[in-house]
Amino acid sequence: MNSAQVQRAKQAVRERVWDLLEREGAAPSGVAGHIPDFVGSDVAAIRLTQHTAWQAAHVVKAVPDLAQLPVRVRALEDGKHLYMASPKLATEKPFFYLDPASLAVPPLEAAAHRSAAKFGQPVDLDEMPPIDLVVCGSVAVNRDGVRLGKGAGYADVEVALLQEAGLMSPHTLIATTVHSLQVVDEALPDTEHDFRVDLVITPDETFPCEPRRPRTGIIWEQLTPEFISAIPALVRRSQAGNGS
Repeated sequence: MNSAQVQRAKQAVRERVWDLLEREGAAPSGVAGHIPDFVGSDVAAIRLTQHTAWQAAHVVKAVPDLAQLPVRVRALEDGKHLYMASPKLATEKPFFYLDPASLAVPPLEAAAHRSAAKFGQPVDLDEMPPIDLVVCGSVAVNRDGVRLGKGAGYADVEVALLQEAGLMSPHTLIATTVHSLQVVDEALPDTEHDFRVDLVITPDETFPCEPRRPRTGIIWEQLTPEFISAIPALVRRSQAGNGS
């Protein structure tokens, strides 16, 4: 399939899953176009905290989506150093650091999507420690670890930036928390720049995805000039000679 066909195939799966979640009452209405805030996200977060990868992690990078709010709250409650990306990576320092030891508000308030800029410290990649665990959201995922986000591409760039900065090792797990209806049995469209997840957690089960695929950094030829210019971290890397 060419690029346009891949994008159409991905979108067809997204729309099917969004419709299914709403029809079955597994997510609120209006989830189309978003990472769905699914019923049982708090239970999935608890399951994640029971995994050895979580228990061994000191530094967690989590997405700001509402579905992963319970994960972010548990990270702070468990004393983990939490990093969240700024909206669309559009700030000069693309991540916010939340230090559980110095928060002036409860974890539930600090971990909210719109609170990171208020209570977190803006940091650049060279100010971050190695990441032990990445937690992402998904619209759909299969048991091979192929995931579909909402289609904007920012999650892939986040992982690629962390990878290029040497903040992720081959042992760093990427986990996603989803509703069981978001786990599909079919093959999903997958391109070179799409990262795969290593661990899937639903309210009902936890399963690893094998074999793990090597991760890539930024694939510049697959980014438009407009996309690059909107993300300062990409602009700097491009100007430094890392871009094409």
